[in-house]
Amino acid sequence: MGIFGGDDNKQRFVMREKLLSIGDDYWIEDDNGNKAFKVDGKAMRVRDTFKLEDANGNEVAEIQERKLSVRDKMKIERGGSDIATVHKALIGIRDRFDIDLEGGGELKAKGNFLEHQYEIKRDGDVIAEVSKKWVRVRETYGVEIAAGADVALILAITVAIDSMTDVGRD
Repeated sequence: MGIFGGDDNKQRFVMREKLLSIGDDYWIEDDNGNKAFKVDGKAMRVRDTFKLEDANGNEVAEIQERKLSVRDKMKIERGGSDIATVHKALIGIRDRFDIDLEGGGELKAKGNFLEHQYEIKRDGDVIAEVSKKWVRVRETYGVEIAAGADVALILAITVAIDSMTDVGRD
């Protein structure tokens, strides 16, 4: 049993609370402390770009700011093709993100993004929960992903949301 407790089929990962700067890298660990995915902040780019790689260095997603946007949209690519677009919802007082999937359909993220307390839902069902409640290490938070969900996509969405909500950014 890892830091999250429980023994169900959900996958759990630990993320850094303060998103990296462009040019920085960091590891996403599983709940047993194993390096699972690497986030690579590509330097020397006009737009914010992050690469998500598995533990063997294979790229599983690319997250980048949309052209002509003011930090309100990021696209996620896999194998050179767009798979999702993450954007801030324009309606409502509380922050919400809509994630348009290229194959059709959408996901919704709702909660307190600055505090890393939110859920990602598909058709009203929670497929991932982001929270600090499972982890005790300072400046980290957990991502719990339902069985059968696209782990790399969910983690890429989390990186995109962090990039768009980090209060220290321009």
